[in-house]
Amino acid sequence: MIYIGLSGWGDHHRLYEGVKPAEKLQTYAGYFPIVELDASFYAVPPQSSIRKWVDETPASFQFVVKAYQEITGHQRGEAPSPFQSKQEMFAAFIESIQPLAEAGKLAMVLCQFPPWFDVQKKHVAWLRVVREQLKDFPVALEFRHESWFLPAYREKTLALMREENWIHSICDEPQAGARSIPTVLEPTDRQKTLVRMHGRNVHGWNGPSKGQEWRDVRYLYDYNERELAEWKTRLQSLRQQCEHIYVVFNNNSGGHAAHNARALIEMMGIEYTDLAPRQLDLF
Repeated sequence: MIYIGLSGWGDHHRLYEGVKPAEKLQTYAGYFPIVELDASFYAVPPQSSIRKWVDETPASFQFVVKAYQEITGHQRGEAPSPFQSKQEMFAAFIESIQPLAEAGKLAMVLCQFPPWFDVQKKHVAWLRVVREQLKDFPVALEFRHESWFLPAYREKTLALMREENWIHSICDEPQAGARSIPTVLEPTDRQKTLVRMHGRNVHGWNGPSKGQEWRDVRYLYDYNERELAEWKTRLQSLRQQCEHIYVVFNNNSGGHAAHNARALIEMMGIEYTDLAPRQLDLF
């Protein structure tokens, strides 16, 4: 099965004309069968919020939960940690996502490591620590530094992911030097593969120009029909190698993600049968 959805559900304004903020997730679930929960990157969500989201979505709806930023080393001493130890941090994150796992709605945890996390022994060791801590869950691995896929390390990286039961997070992103990775179309898990569509805005990828907020430009991209057709072929090929393919559009700086995702669903002829009921488009 190929599941197509978006990163987050709050900012896709084209879906929500006349919809109250509290009804956005239910409305979103009328269009897509999966969503990437990215709020969990900034703070570990309380179980009460997770349970609310479980209740607001259909039985078959699934969440890709982005790992808390200290797990992936995004915080480098800029702000004090709310946790006394790494063990306490992992315990809090695991407790937080437990309701999703119990409801059968946890597609996977996504560990997206930062651009400065390059191929080094200490980083490989930390990957093993993270995987061990999250051993009870399916976990996807995404790099942002090209060194992991340079010719000298590419096969070793993929072998490590297979040995440690990581799901490969395959990326479509700008090819903008060391802080981006190539599109490597190789599943590392027979059950699940994640594909994240970040857009191809080369100029915005390595940092906004002076005075611009990075969110305004990094993911500013509108996939055209030719590019989506290219991904249709790629996804069909991946599907021959892996049971379930999860595709998340993250190119939403300009509000293009929802439109691109719906266009790809239509292009692939996919019909999801357990979406939430939604009001008919009357006009």
